[in-house]
Amino acid sequence: MPPATNKLRRARAGRTAAGLLLLALATPASAAEFDGSQLAFWWAVPFIGILLSIAVWPLAGPRFWHHHFGKISAAWSLAFFIPFGLMFGLRMAGAGLVHALLAEYIPFILLLTALFTVSGGIYIRGNLKGTPLLNCAILLVGGVLASFMGTTGASMLLIRPLIRANDDRRSAAHVVIFFIFIVSNIGGSLTPLGDPPLFLGFLKGVPFFWTVAHLLPDTVFLIAVLLVLFFLLDSYLYRKEGVRPVDPTPSDERFGFDGAANFALLGVVVGLVLMSGVWNPGIVFDIYGTPVALPSLVRDLGMVVVTLVSLAITPGGVHESNQFSWAPMQEVGILFAGIFLTIIPVIAMLQAGVDGPFGAVVRAVTRADGSPNPAMYFWVTGTLSSVLDNAPTYLVFFNTAGGNTAELIGPLETTLAAISAGAVFMGAMTYIGNAPNLMVKAIAEDQDVKMPSFFGYMLWSCGILLPLYALQTWLFFR
Repeated sequence: MPPATNKLRRARAGRTAAGLLLLALATPASAAEFDGSQLAFWWAVPFIGILLSIAVWPLAGPRFWHHHFGKISAAWSLAFFIPFGLMFGLRMAGAGLVHALLAEYIPFILLLTALFTVSGGIYIRGNLKGTPLLNCAILLVGGVLASFMGTTGASMLLIRPLIRANDDRRSAAHVVIFFIFIVSNIGGSLTPLGDPPLFLGFLKGVPFFWTVAHLLPDTVFLIAVLLVLFFLLDSYLYRKEGVRPVDPTPSDERFGFDGAANFALLGVVVGLVLMSGVWNPGIVFDIYGTPVALPSLVRDLGMVVVTLVSLAITPGGVHESNQFSWAPMQEVGILFAGIFLTIIPVIAMLQAGVDGPFGAVVRAVTRADGSPNPAMYFWVTGTLSSVLDNAPTYLVFFNTAGGNTAELIGPLETTLAAISAGAVFMGAMTYIGNAPNLMVKAIAEDQDVKMPSFFGYMLWSCGILLPLYALQTWLFFR
């Protein structure tokens, strides 16, 4: 078929999709909920399809995925939205779309964008020496920072200095692997800023400091054990391999920060999130049936301002030194738009409990007396988070546990802690378990670090992390 014909067909398809969206939004609709128990399992196919596409396609066909991931996300979104609109009406479809955008997707993506931009505007200068003690210190600092500037922000800030510090080592892959364990995943478990699942919980009403109070022992346990294991391994390899006689990194660069003003903007991001959780003026706007509180609106507009200010005040050389690119955020933004849309019927079906299409999943995490089983919630949430995306997985099991925030932070607090820990901690099991994992791997390989393959990485994660998670279950989720 001629290229012009292909372009014409794509243009017509785009106009058709846009027309359906405008029709859905043209009529204000209440946020009426539909009965998830009446939905058939096939309504979950678009959601499962987009998650499997994210998991498999980058590995099976990376070139095709790189050029067409947006089309794949759009195809799965339309595979849900069009049948849903035809069967339940455009008013309900429009209400569901607006709720997914305003209540979850837009706040989520604006926070990620702000953290990504601010961290990309800070460049750490200097040629540190990658001794085992220094590597442990960087991993510890990164693990702490991850909860305050996000796993993505902390990973992007520290991975290049860590690689430069170890560029005279014969092998640095193990350093990057433990970096993914601690900084890109486990360290982000203490605040809603740390990892996307926890921010979704914050949007659902979980208090900002709830995770600190309930996951601090779990996090300290895992990071402490991992740092001890890393120090022993790195010390052995350091003594065995020695160092190169010539350091490839120039040694005349003094330690310091370029773009340090972005640290102040990081504080603004923290303040905005805190403000939205404690300020309650009682002003709420109803937008097509979705309530949008004034603090949430101020927070989201503030994230936009922070992003623009960071871009304006950051010297161009900082972005160049950090190899800053919008490509990772573009991919995350497009894919999550599809995820948040296609998850609508899945949440409804899970909220139907044992009477819904996912009754078997609900029963698997429920004890015989009907109470939730925290250990099973930890492992089921974590297992899915390790191969799918941990943000929607958290959302699914948050609703499987009842979706009542007051109960989940009260009588069912151990269950919510298990869901949170599973979603955050087990993202470290694979390269696709959390967005920073693949980003860190790509940066390391670009710097000539020979990283293990997808399954090679899993040998490391299964051998090191699974025993720790089993011990953690016995200690905290019995």
